[in-house]
Amino acid sequence: MRTITRTSTTEMEVTSIRLEKNLKDKLKELSGNQGYQALIRDILWNYVHQKSGDYRPQFNRSDIRATIEATAQKDESCALTGKLIQENEPMLLALTTYGDFVPLSRESLAQ
Repeated sequence: MRTITRTSTTEMEVTSIRLEKNLKDKLKELSGNQGYQALIRDILWNYVHQKSGDYRPQFNRSDIRATIEATAQKDESCALTGKLIQENEPMLLALTTYGDFVPLSRESLAQ
């Protein structure tokens, strides 16, 4: 999982956002000790990283629940080793314990 560097709240800008009460209650439930505002910031940063192309999840073999055979439709990077998987090359598509589908090189699980 990605570790997000924390910024002091004194360095943050105040922003108002309206949320449905049910959504806010769910966020509070899910946030545990970190607080729902910190959870919202984490969610927003993850979104920004994914959309900007900066998102590079790091997974371990123990995070892999299942794999299926696949063929890369474009160049990919193995989520375990970082090895390049070239377009049209056989690969594995892995389901992680976090619910993500990630590309794996065929050799990555044999290591």
